[in-house]
Amino acid sequence: MHFRDLVTKCRSYRRFDSRVQVTEDVVRDLVELACYVPSEKNLQPLKFIAVSEPATVAALFPSLSWAGYLADWPGPAESERPVAYIVILGDQSISTEFGCDSGIAAQTILLAATASGIGGCIIASLDRKKIRELLKIPDFFSILLVIALGKPVETVVIDQMADNDSVRYFRDANGIHHVPKRMLDDVLLKFH
Repeated sequence: MHFRDLVTKCRSYRRFDSRVQVTEDVVRDLVELACYVPSEKNLQPLKFIAVSEPATVAALFPSLSWAGYLADWPGPAESERPVAYIVILGDQSISTEFGCDSGIAAQTILLAATASGIGGCIIASLDRKKIRELLKIPDFFSILLVIALGKPVETVVIDQMADNDSVRYFRDANGIHHVPKRMLDDVLLKFH
């Protein structure tokens, strides 16, 4: 797959085929790729928890908030829920700044997931207290992000934004998920 196609196909998928499993080995392979990405000062403070055991996957689901712009949507139906997760942690014994590292790692994982035929969604709106309790995460780890994984069952399209268009994503009458994006001429600036 051409890299441009990979990037444009790599969307935030929120509905999955719960019958198609993502094995622990696949999740481990995705996390391994995050070991090779750049890290601020090369400190490598990120740690990961692979969640693929069905009971733990089900227990983690209620701790995640889905699609804030879709106010009428409570999240994926049981048959469309993720089948695995990667929890991204920041090890505070190494650093207290994780923003750049976690973004690079999360996007690398999503690109790799897309390349391997699955999809995902980076989730930052979390009930961190419940996640800490469920996964028995020690206090010196910051819970940064959760990546939901599965075989997507939704169509996500990119719409070109005009100057005054809303950035809010939406679903049309056919259930197609639309994501407005600014285009190159809107973001590539030149000051004289």
